[in-house]
Amino acid sequence: MLGLLRALKRRHLLRRPFPPEWLGHLERHVPFYRELPEALRQSFLDKLKVFAWEKEFIGAGGFTISDEVRAVVSATAVRLVLYLDLSYYDRLREIIVYPDAFRIPDRTGVVLGEAKNWGSVILSWEAVLAGLRDPHDGHATATHEFAHALDREDGAFDGTPRLRQYSHYRAWASVMDGHFQRLRQGRRLELQVMDEYGTVNEAEFFAVATESFFEKPRQMKEKTPDLYEELKRFYGGDPATGG
Repeated sequence: MLGLLRALKRRHLLRRPFPPEWLGHLERHVPFYRELPEALRQSFLDKLKVFAWEKEFIGAGGFTISDEVRAVVSATAVRLVLYLDLSYYDRLREIIVYPDAFRIPDRTGVVLGEAKNWGSVILSWEAVLAGLRDPHDGHATATHEFAHALDREDGAFDGTPRLRQYSHYRAWASVMDGHFQRLRQGRRLELQVMDEYGTVNEAEFFAVATESFFEKPRQMKEKTPDLYEELKRFYGGDPATGG
């Protein structure tokens, strides 16, 4: 019943026109939108508006959620599921946005982003914008945290999201674990492609690898081709060729 109600709600949101002023926010802040092939833009915008209106956006630390924030943050989330489906975000209920770095009670130091087990993604707006300003450095806070949300969709933060087919899990486990271990060992090729933060655990490795897949696709395809192909099979696109 819940799935049917969600589908009906999404169908209703899909019929609503895309706010034209949001296009200005995307053109100004979202470089990958400007590079999207024309054939993909409508699908991207359709998913974006449904995500933006379906999820609850909450300002924190005195921050106010504007249409600009809603559109830009939603764009970073939808980029990951452009070739998938919004159902990959079904467990995600809310996006909490701080103006800048923030503190979490059970963590030491300041944080730029966090994905919570109960269906929340917490972001620093400044970190979101910083990740978008340089689209090829391999660091994108929003991409990282929404990758965690995809990972959590099947029930656990374990570095393995719900794959397209059951037959894909064996190759996924072999390839991802192999590169995770090599990154932990400080291997040169892995370090040229991914940040060392991916050595924390399998979940962080998946999120870091996702950042690199979208931001450094040519380097990943050249230096760790099997990892690139595994992420390509899951996400569906081919960012190394602009697809």
